Amino acid sequence: MPAWTDYKAIAAARGALACEVFVVVSTPSKPPEALQAVLPDHLAYIAGLERSGALMLAGPMSDDTGEEMQGSGMIVLRAASMDEARDLAANDPMHATGARTFTLRKWLINEGRVTVSVGLSTGERALG
Repeated sequence: MPAWTDYKAIAAARGALACEVFVVVSTPSKPPEALQAVLPDHLAYIAGLERSGALMLAGPMSDDTGEEMQGSGMIVLRAASMDEARDLAANDPMHATGARTFTLRKWLINEGRVTVSVGLSTGERALG
């Protein structure tokens, strides 16, 4: 496999989007009560990342069946480097308090379609 930066250049040269973002997979490491105690601070932190433009997407993930909540979550960040993304993830109160642990990976978005619909007078919104 080529180096990451080489592959990114190859993808861009073939016309792919080649949008580099950072994916944080957050996994509970303490009981649900500990996560609930930190949740307000976590949500405030995530809202701040959104306002600053560093947050692309975030939310919980299901278990392997798709039927149950397991407490894991995914956060997609915009950052200038792996170190910056790691700092953003580490400063999330869920991670800083040890309520959750995280892994961090670069993700190169190349293909796909995103549709956003906003009802200006109704407040309706949809992402598909």
